[in-house]
Amino acid sequence: MCGHVKLRAMSPTREADLVARWREVLSCYSDLSCALDRELQDRHGVGMSDFEVLDLLMSAEDGRVRMQELGERVYLSQSALSRSVARLERRGLVTRAMCDQDRRALFVACTDQGRELHARACPTHRALLERRLGG
Repeated sequence: MCGHVKLRAMSPTREADLVARWREVLSCYSDLSCALDRELQDRHGVGMSDFEVLDLLMSAEDGRVRMQELGERVYLSQSALSRSVARLERRGLVTRAMCDQDRRALFVACTDQGRELHARACPTHRALLERRLGG
């Protein structure tokens, strides 16, 4: 049993199967994220995490997303997300702006340059996903 959580007993075989499946998921994620990071960096000068932020922004209805909502949708920790947005902002790919109605809220939006980079990098991203996950 892990930690102090009381779980329903499972057979050693079932537990071993679950752990094996979990490790397969981790291995798949690690392989795919490394491949994405390498290909996106080599071909477009953007890492996987920064691309994911751009990709989420591009899917936003009005082209901007509250930082808090972005944090809920991306797999990054809050500090890693803040660093990613700061990197993208330094490169002129996104802008950050305070919300007029709620001074605590911060919006992130893609710039024209960010949209152009996303348009170039997206086919690379999707093609690699198709090669690795599509079949």
